[in-house]
Amino acid sequence: MEVSGKTIVVTGGASGIGEALCRRFALEGAKAIVVADINETGARKVAEDIRGVAAVCDVSSEADIINLVEMTEKNIGPIDLFCSNAGIIAVGAVEVPNEEWQRIWEINVMAHVYVGRALIPRMIQRGGGSLLITASAAGLLSQIGSAPYSVTKHAAVGLAENIAITYGDQGIKVYALCPQAVRTEMSKQSEGGGVAAVDGLMEPDVLADAVLEAFKQETFLILPHAEVLTYMQRKASDYDRWISGMRRLQKRFEEGTPLKQK
Repeated sequence: MEVSGKTIVVTGGASGIGEALCRRFALEGAKAIVVADINETGARKVAEDIRGVAAVCDVSSEADIINLVEMTEKNIGPIDLFCSNAGIIAVGAVEVPNEEWQRIWEINVMAHVYVGRALIPRMIQRGGGSLLITASAAGLLSQIGSAPYSVTKHAAVGLAENIAITYGDQGIKVYALCPQAVRTEMSKQSEGGGVAAVDGLMEPDVLADAVLEAFKQETFLILPHAEVLTYMQRKASDYDRWISGMRRLQKRFEEGTPLKQK
């Protein structure tokens, strides 16, 4: 898929991965880019820089997602690519309060469901379209230190798979973006990017390069960190051994032992 000449919407577009995608899409000649974010000031700044359109959107609200889709298609044109990118993290395990579990579930999972409901029927009616769901390597492996993040990112990957299976023959192309640590506001919450940065902290613009390459190759699973594929293979080949290895990694992280980084 080429982004040149396409109408694209990116949630979480005011910073981090979303901002990098918006800027790269603009360089690649996208017809129109809607920078959607709950942070109106940030969205407007990015939109001004790339001559895009800013939109305020709380992705945990289905009404906001519907309004975003309708506003774009009414005022700009049919959406060719929707990047459902916004996400949050909650630190802790099963003890995390219900309110935090619910909020991360709404943002990291239900937001993608809302996008699918609002947009897939429209795309099918006009012959097709593309969705990018930003999940995480945590959705393929796990997230040490955050059960809510791990669980919701697994769900996001599962949803992306299901949409690809269910609607792929009706013209819907799905991409699941699963990076490890990227230099964003989220990674700044942990020193050095936290345990997810075991293989290094990727710059957002480098991740955007990986996304564009995956679009060209029509690849469902986008792995900006190549090591993740090896970890997935190890996990699938010997689950118990993989869990033991993750326990050792967790212990090193808890003890403050330096993690190997590139």
